[in-house]
Amino acid sequence: MARVKIGTLVVLGLLFCLSVVLYVQVTTVPLVSPTSTSMSPPATLLTDPFLQAPTESSVRVVWFTEFEGSNHQVIYGPTQETVEATTTQLSRTREDAQSHSHTPYDQVTQRPIWRHEAQIKGLRAGLQMPYVVVSTPPQGPPIRSDQFTLGPTPPPGQPLQILLTSDHQLMPMTAANLQKVQETMGQVDGVFLAGDLVNVPDRASEWFDDARGGAFFPCLQGRGSYTLEKNGTRTLYKGGRLIQSAPLFTAVGNHEVMGRHSTTAGLKEQFNDPVPWAAAKTLYDQHQAIFNPSQAPEVERRWLKNQSFNLDTYNEIFSLPQTPRDNGDIQGDHTQRYYATTFGDVRLVSLYVTQIWRMYTVDGETRGRYQERGADLDNPKNWGHGNFIFESIEPGSPQYEWLKTELASDEFQRAKYKIVMLHHPPHTLGGNGVPAFTTPVPQYDQDDDGNLIDIRYEYPQAEDHIIKHLVPLLEKAGTQLVFYGHSHIWNRFESDSGLQFLESSNVGNSYGAYTADNPRPVPPDDRYKETYAAIGDPNGLTPVMPTLKPLMDAAQQPMPYIASNDITAFSILDTGAGTVSSYYFDTRAPGSQAVKFDVFTLGQP
Repeated sequence: MARVKIGTLVVLGLLFCLSVVLYVQVTTVPLVSPTSTSMSPPATLLTDPFLQAPTESSVRVVWFTEFEGSNHQVIYGPTQETVEATTTQLSRTREDAQSHSHTPYDQVTQRPIWRHEAQIKGLRAGLQMPYVVVSTPPQGPPIRSDQFTLGPTPPPGQPLQILLTSDHQLMPMTAANLQKVQETMGQVDGVFLAGDLVNVPDRASEWFDDARGGAFFPCLQGRGSYTLEKNGTRTLYKGGRLIQSAPLFTAVGNHEVMGRHSTTAGLKEQFNDPVPWAAAKTLYDQHQAIFNPSQAPEVERRWLKNQSFNLDTYNEIFSLPQTPRDNGDIQGDHTQRYYATTFGDVRLVSLYVTQIWRMYTVDGETRGRYQERGADLDNPKNWGHGNFIFESIEPGSPQYEWLKTELASDEFQRAKYKIVMLHHPPHTLGGNGVPAFTTPVPQYDQDDDGNLIDIRYEYPQAEDHIIKHLVPLLEKAGTQLVFYGHSHIWNRFESDSGLQFLESSNVGNSYGAYTADNPRPVPPDDRYKETYAAIGDPNGLTPVMPTLKPLMDAAQQPMPYIASNDITAFSILDTGAGTVSSYYFDTRAPGSQAVKFDVFTLGQP
């Protein structure tokens, strides 16, 4: 009897696939290119669907449109079951004069975008099902997506190929990189993305349809159209068709954090203008009677968020595993800023470890990581407070205490592969390892008459929160891999305990590796007491040389890193073999294949 049921399901599945193919060929309104010049283009889906937050018996399907519409549905399985989606409008997606949008804007303008999400329940472990999504616009026929596959989280023991990637940011090589992932690996089973998804998180076109062809979702869905010119040859890259059938797990990077909110300032200006929550709270307390005369808690919460920083657009776009928080948390009782989840044999812990990025220049005219601008000394509202940390990972902080509990949990301890993903590098040859990841220590310089003449910031290396607090915790818990980005470089390191550190963020571009012949820009001023590392890993590890085919420098010596604007890299976690393999692709040879240049085994030095 069991054989009959399985056979029936197979037949029904084949019939469903055939019916969808025939339906798509006859009636589907295609997802048109953003460069369409039709006078009256038909309504389309803004994105393909993508998968989020799988559990042992469910998965979430998400997609976006530029119309509210109706009858948003997921149709799945051999019997074409239907699940209605919940529709919400994104609250802060906007465009401005600097947007690369197909519609020009001369000022900051709200752009209405609707998100549709359906949770598919009752799924069986190890069983993938076909699905399509359907949305009905205000006028015209329903729009159906292409057919993809969905399933719950993979069961233990199922071999998986997981893409490790970071720092897409609409950079020149991103579409080529993701296209090579698909060409090399086929359909991956999951995507771990260690932050910096776009550049300005509230700018809608960077997520959905940037006119240059490299927006976030199109590149991860094989719908991009980025033309890369190398040596006089122009090559069009579409990215990879990846997240329609593979769950996407992200970590918060500094480019997911939006600064102080404004209805008039440009979006990049707002992005570059966050201040610590404590600074906003000080200003609020001084003028509470003006800002919130009714003393309404919701008014206070909204004011403090708008006058410090927020993750609103990131939080509204994604559905990630939820972590409970204290009721006093300004950003809600639950958070997806950091979380843990089991995916096959992997226990993934995603942390919120990032800080504002400010210029390294020390010249008195720059609001940077090491100083305030001279013109702002008498106006504290304009202070940037250096490279301040968005959320603490120090002992006693909510994130640290949650992490201690997670690392001691049965789910983490029993996992075959224990992986922690964050954005900021613990070890790197790149520029963003300096200064130390610690709370800036302000130094107020005064003249002989007591007048403030400078505000500088020191970052004691011995107080690096990642090295001092986080890494010892991870090593003690038996973590095997720390994966991160931020410096737009590929390099890896290994601690004395055997913990592997992989930075695989030379995806779309690079800002260089800081070695003997290329020192980092650090403060030359002898007023700074701290010594900042100009070359190498500031936290003292030697990079591991790639095991297979390292790139060569000008003297034909092997290099332990990739920091190139011509060669792009990606990494693949193979849970069947227990290995992490890294590949590079030379965009100057568009017809070439990706080259596997490094491989290591988790848990083995």
